[in-house]
Amino acid sequence: MAATAPALEFSTTLASNPVPAERRSQILASPGFGTNFTDHMVTATWTPDGWHDAGLRPYAPLALDPATAVLHYAQAIFEGLKAYRHDDGSIWAFRPRANGERMRASAARMALPDLPAESFVEAIELLVRADADWVPSGGEASLYLRPFMFASEVFLGVRPAKQVTFCVIASPAGAYFSSGVKPVDIWLSAEYTRAAPGGTGAAKCAGNYAASLVAQQEAIEHGCDQVCFLDAVERKWVEELGGMNLYFVHANGTIVTPELTGTILEGITRDSIIQLAADRGHKVDERRVSIDEWREGVASGDITEVFACGTAAVVTPIGRLAWDGGDVSTGAEPGPVTQEIRSALLDVQYGRAEDPHGWMHRIV
Repeated sequence: MAATAPALEFSTTLASNPVPAERRSQILASPGFGTNFTDHMVTATWTPDGWHDAGLRPYAPLALDPATAVLHYAQAIFEGLKAYRHDDGSIWAFRPRANGERMRASAARMALPDLPAESFVEAIELLVRADADWVPSGGEASLYLRPFMFASEVFLGVRPAKQVTFCVIASPAGAYFSSGVKPVDIWLSAEYTRAAPGGTGAAKCAGNYAASLVAQQEAIEHGCDQVCFLDAVERKWVEELGGMNLYFVHANGTIVTPELTGTILEGITRDSIIQLAADRGHKVDERRVSIDEWREGVASGDITEVFACGTAAVVTPIGRLAWDGGDVSTGAEPGPVTQEIRSALLDVQYGRAEDPHGWMHRIV
């Protein structure tokens, strides 16, 4: 990773025509996910002489020339994190610096400029404070934050862009899965892979998600909610879902998650769950897991629960794995360990439990 760039200095320009309070209340009553956006955004521009024009400004469309580099060569990365309103009205983000450091790693892999983690966190704080009224309360509602960076140079040439835009937008969010906390069905992709050794699997880059959509479409056609990818070399090792990391709970209480091999995204929720599970006395193994181990383990009863995790979906139980010619099921209800881990994570995020690891970052 490149040496850290100097911290950014942010200006502030507030919206002159924000969403009316009545309309905002209607949105917050049923926010959905990723469909409504707050009054402001944070942007900054990088050129070879450094970062400049950083500031909070009214939410507005981005004007892109048809020759903007990202539209042709997909030099783009993003992050996802949430801000939570606690019962006392205060607002907190969950591990924002970890997201900032991961964005730095993604930027290095995608030949994008280094954005200091301190500036990443400051941009988050600036936006959340300006749009604090958009942070919902109750249930599992939160304010989803989407920082992203892309090649904004107008140039048709295959090289790292000499102009890059960083932006943060925010969207009030309800539960990711509208059906609630019910086990989801997973389709095993036999034809498509998510990432290969030496590729961009460990970076949170836009192209990874674009490449997963045809497999996701295949999963939906087979009546499943998500797709599971195997490794690209042997086609036998379980890697991750289209946007979530995986965990397997064994009958002896051990929890196993696929190890990071450079082709799996280093999920911040994944890392947090490893710690939370250990705090509760579970042995956690990070190792390779074959698809045969998953299938045979569920069939024999050695694997009693399977769940996935990610910022948007939090912790999601997996009830059924299907493939062309068969399936196995761990049940139609969330297992006790899945529920325990899910509750432990949410209790920290919403301020209902102590935060011994200092994960919560107070903003308001």
